Amino acid sequence: MTLMQTTKVNEGAQFRMQKGVVNALWDNFLGNAPDWYKTTIVAFLVINPISMLVLGPYVTGWVVVLEFIFTLAMALRCYPLQPGGLLAIESIIIGMTSAETVRTEVFSAFPVILLLVFMVAGIFFMKELLLFTFTKILLGVRSKMALSFMFSIVSAFLSAFLDALTVTAVIISVAVGFYSVYHKVASGKQFRDDHEHGTDDELHEHHRDDLEEFRAFLRSLLMHGAVGTALGGVCTTVGEPQNLLIAAKVEWEFVEFFLRMAPVTMPVLAAGLMTCLLLEKFRAFGYGAQLPERVREILAAYDAEEAAERNTRDIARLVVQGFAAVCLVLALALHVAEVGLIGLMVIVIQTAFNGVIDEHQIGHAFEEALPFTALLVVFFGIVGVIHDQHLFAPVITWVLSLDLSMQPGMFYIANGVLSAISDNVFVATVYINEVVAAFNSGTIDRDHMNLLAVAINTGTNIPSVATPNGQAAFLFLLTSSIAPLVRLSYVRMVVMALPYTVVMGVTGWVCVHFFL
Repeated sequence: MTLMQTTKVNEGAQFRMQKGVVNALWDNFLGNAPDWYKTTIVAFLVINPISMLVLGPYVTGWVVVLEFIFTLAMALRCYPLQPGGLLAIESIIIGMTSAETVRTEVFSAFPVILLLVFMVAGIFFMKELLLFTFTKILLGVRSKMALSFMFSIVSAFLSAFLDALTVTAVIISVAVGFYSVYHKVASGKQFRDDHEHGTDDELHEHHRDDLEEFRAFLRSLLMHGAVGTALGGVCTTVGEPQNLLIAAKVEWEFVEFFLRMAPVTMPVLAAGLMTCLLLEKFRAFGYGAQLPERVREILAAYDAEEAAERNTRDIARLVVQGFAAVCLVLALALHVAEVGLIGLMVIVIQTAFNGVIDEHQIGHAFEEALPFTALLVVFFGIVGVIHDQHLFAPVITWVLSLDLSMQPGMFYIANGVLSAISDNVFVATVYINEVVAAFNSGTIDRDHMNLLAVAINTGTNIPSVATPNGQAAFLFLLTSSIAPLVRLSYVRMVVMALPYTVVMGVTGWVCVHFFL
């Protein structure tokens, strides 16, 4: 072989190796996500710097917000942390926001982060008690309408006195428990066998139709429960993070806050619960699925086997979990400490008295919450873009320029729309600060400031159920382990939330505009 031929062979081998490395990098990028999705994310990353130079930071800021919403909408294709994180990192690099702004946003939401890290893990250690309790309810209440109503009203009540994320964590834990029990048996295994319930590869063919119906059944309960957290969360100072912020700004205590919100929140609560019943009655928008009889039989058999094999040590574990649950409710209701620290207390009590002392056992409890916690911090990077580029400023200026009689209704609408595409805590912070500044400057009086505060609180809490990114509890549900199991996608959540959004949103606006 001549020198020239050898050179050509080496060059060909080198080219193939380089091509192989490029292909490998592309395969590794965002893992198993579809190629069209990978190409779209790369296009976003290329377009943004160009848009920054050509269209300016304000337009590019809205482009970045819409791109991030796209990553949330495609959560079942690829977890939003990675593509959303790339968008947030690029936004800092090209000057759309700064690391300091992100740090400020994260620190201001540190109680929420503490809650996610410790409270969700605390709920993990209650899974036996939760599954025991809710199995009894599920098997005892055969009417789907009654069961849905119960999920909705209990979620509303608990969210009013605890917090929406904790309640959502409980609902998710219960749903995962039910799903895993049935999926294990439908795959030909025994209740106590190890099983991977994330894949249907081992599922027996005759169980597939029942599984689809069971998924639809769980989806509807999850959505009723999630909307219930919004119905209750808007009512009190502790229901949602922005409620406490607004109450502090206008100097309302717990009872005064509840009474001032009641002309809006009580009609909305009634409308929301009525919507729950009607959706189940007419089986519309993805609701109305019944619990398949074969699934009920399996859950009943599981409950019977658990009862038969339950020994004194198992009973002692349930007692400790029940005691921890009582401590949790009392501590949250009395506000003895930050919610996250109460969650840590629950972890300590349950692990200490139930013999969970191995760090690897404890580590499993944090697997559910930490990916979402990381995603939430990435989300604050996008909120930083909104803040630094003043994306909401034109809307705020326009609303404040309206006639005073129109302002409460328009504040409600503006807060609802912006919360549905952004973060309701951030939106509430921006608006309440503007309102307080207007009061301090003498532009509006105290009574009008109170009306606007009610409009801001209800606006950020009620219409924001329209999208998963509108409320932290909804986003948590979308990105939780149960969502892919029951095929609960972003689009499906939007569709299932639509009737609630319309009924609750319109009811809230009518109350704000005519009855305040």
